[in-house]
Amino acid sequence: MSDPLLFNPRTYDPAHFDPETRRLLRATVDWFESRGKRRLIEDYRTRAWLGDFLAFAAREGLFATFLTPGSEASGDPDKRWDTARIAALNEILGFYGLDYWYAWQVTVLGLGPVWQSDNAAARTRAAELLSQGEVFAFGLSEKAHGADIYSTDMLLEPDGDGGFRANGAKYYIGNGNKAGLVSVFGRRTDVEGPDGYVFFAADSRHDAYHLVKNVVDSSKYVSEFRLEDYPVAPEDVLHTGRAAFDAALNTVNVGKFNLCTASIGICEHAMYEAVTHAHNRILYGRPVTAFPHVRRELTDAYVRLAGMKLFSDRAVDYFRTAGPDDRRYLLFNPMTKMKVTTEGEKVVDLLWDVIAAKGFEKDTYFGQAAVEIRGLPKLEGTVHVNLALILKFLRNHLLDPAEFPPVPTRHDAADDGFLFRQGPARGLGSVRFHDWRPAFDAHKHLPNVARFREQADALCEFVRTAAPGEEQSRDLDLLLAVGQLFALVVHGQLVLEQASATGTDEDVLDELFAVLVRDFSAYAVELHGKDSATEAQQTWALGAVRRPVVDEARSARVWARVESLSGTYEMAP
Repeated sequence: MSDPLLFNPRTYDPAHFDPETRRLLRATVDWFESRGKRRLIEDYRTRAWLGDFLAFAAREGLFATFLTPGSEASGDPDKRWDTARIAALNEILGFYGLDYWYAWQVTVLGLGPVWQSDNAAARTRAAELLSQGEVFAFGLSEKAHGADIYSTDMLLEPDGDGGFRANGAKYYIGNGNKAGLVSVFGRRTDVEGPDGYVFFAADSRHDAYHLVKNVVDSSKYVSEFRLEDYPVAPEDVLHTGRAAFDAALNTVNVGKFNLCTASIGICEHAMYEAVTHAHNRILYGRPVTAFPHVRRELTDAYVRLAGMKLFSDRAVDYFRTAGPDDRRYLLFNPMTKMKVTTEGEKVVDLLWDVIAAKGFEKDTYFGQAAVEIRGLPKLEGTVHVNLALILKFLRNHLLDPAEFPPVPTRHDAADDGFLFRQGPARGLGSVRFHDWRPAFDAHKHLPNVARFREQADALCEFVRTAAPGEEQSRDLDLLLAVGQLFALVVHGQLVLEQASATGTDEDVLDELFAVLVRDFSAYAVELHGKDSATEAQQTWALGAVRRPVVDEARSARVWARVESLSGTYEMAP
């Protein structure tokens, strides 16, 4: 019997979506299943370009349907930018291989500056390219500067006819080998400061576009390319000045949300393999799953994965209801990128501790999962960058709630147009949030939710009485420890909100919060040991340590769910 919390290709039927979305998601699953596991692994092993997958996507209109906003859909009711179904596709592509997801992900990023642009001709051109099955690329980072857009060396010299000649190189640019349109960030040579920024559209097949190499050893084509006197016509210009800067940051806001659900897909496939292997392997006359430490590790992996899914599903709703007066997504977005993807690493590590050498074998999906799960926390800004970002919201979220209308579950067939009208990328410290406490109050009868609530309340007291001062605010190492504690509270809040909406099994919830209590205690101890922690902060940290509430009967019931995954899914040969 299929577990309702996990994606299972054998039983998958996304009936909560409209018919065309349902058809495309199911068709994608069927395409992978028909190719089979041997072909999937062989393509990964040989670093084969994803031409067959992209041909399938073009034939079905997959990218065009999911990534064309309603404003450019020419009246096609199935084309829209719908974060709920985009998240569903992320999970499927992650389940079968991050290389497939990556080609899709960098297409999302490449489209971001275009859909934000006032250049109607460029938007029309992008929509036509999508309908032809083309992929896109996001030309932001450079070898010398990374994604430091203040220091770009892509230079645009005016040509005297209203256009430019572009010269410079970009590095670590996905799809740069095949993109029909590359959104490239640069700066004018004749204008100083932010007013000189330019985003423009380039074609990877142009003679002045020189592909240097793939900078990774992978099917993912992560390119280095160079423009040499590339002609940029006025109709190729997407943004100028501060708007180009904002388009870069707002595109990343849209794109990095996709990392969480890709991580979930990887973990789900790895879990099916790991549980099936462990349950059917006999060691010292007993199944591996008979050992208490194995049961604990697999149970922890399962509930962490459940938490990843609950948090990400709820974050979708805040993305879809965002607007100029509701920018809560700006916290939940880096949370999905930072917290969910690092939870994914923990899940795979727990599974690997159980299956051990099996995780290295070349005929398993797990072998690639163990590698690819590492990449997601490091894309679209490191964990540290995103932790530092969420700290901007800490005080308002914990201590100064505002009133908002309830946010419903959003599976409706609507276009999320605000994501391309986000406006200036500033003012994060003024973003307000609804009260986080009611989500916990609704589950206070669960012992470990109540225990975690004690720790969350303690963090509020820390912010009031022992928060880092001016000098400590320059100690990023200490601030990141505080950020981890805050992230746990936000994570728990959205998990509980989604649990209320979906009726999640309470045993699973309480077992998950037992894990979160341990995590909070560990980060508190880490804060206690920081070089610059004050005596008050050290005292607070040890006082915030809690022991989870142990319930052997509850743990046994959750283990039974995990054990039942054995044999539930194996990819077709």
